[in-house]
Amino acid sequence: MLSYQHAYHAGNAADVHKHSLLTVALNYLTKKDKALSYIETHAGRGLYDLTDAAAQKTGEAAQGVARMLQSFPRDHDYVEMLGTFRATHGPDAYPGSPLIAAQLLRRFDRIDLAELHPAEHAALVQTMPVSPNTRIHKRDGLEMAKALTPPDPRRGLMLIDPSWEVRDDYVRLATLLPLLHRKWGVGILMMWYPLLADRRHAPMTRALREAIPDIMIHEVRFPPARDGHGMVGSGLAVVNPPWGLDREAARLTEIFTRSG
Repeated sequence: MLSYQHAYHAGNAADVHKHSLLTVALNYLTKKDKALSYIETHAGRGLYDLTDAAAQKTGEAAQGVARMLQSFPRDHDYVEMLGTFRATHGPDAYPGSPLIAAQLLRRFDRIDLAELHPAEHAALVQTMPVSPNTRIHKRDGLEMAKALTPPDPRRGLMLIDPSWEVRDDYVRLATLLPLLHRKWGVGILMMWYPLLADRRHAPMTRALREAIPDIMIHEVRFPPARDGHGMVGSGLAVVNPPWGLDREAARLTEIFTRSG
């Protein structure tokens, strides 16, 4: 959807859920001295200012990272990643997943990012560190996901993070994730989805469990960020979760429960 801009939602509770587990997964993968591929289908602009008008308008960051960070252990990967990032970019900066990946990955790892929105793509190009192993694509992210799998190197992770503003996305992703898994059997596929009051995600997650029996589904719930806000939680479907991610997910459930 070309109307979607993540600046209104950056740093919200769903970002805390998604980015904390992404950080843990990337830190685990980089412990081994072997190159990996990182692919992201809906990259956004990469860098957000939580004091700007967009973030202030929705109040989602205030109910997300600003409120929840105190519930994390000081030595949690997510807290340490944010601390390192903000030491360079300022205390009100928030990294999107492309900059999280750029901070945690090594010079020999490969990064492919897709962003179709013209303004968001232009901002992403300006934001991302220049590297011969980083490619920024102005193209449909799900089409790119199919085109690039299996990647080289084969070891790696793909983050699938659409806007979910089109109801057909739920049907499309229920089919696409198993297809990508068949093409890239060793790849870690991490797909975020919102939990809405009407539970429109439920048929998709049932279909994914049937197609990929050992898929990891992790969901957390939180209060709506404001009156009338429809998102009541956040979900991650992870194919081939790295060792220990299930334990981190359980710890994250406790953090969200305390913060709620």
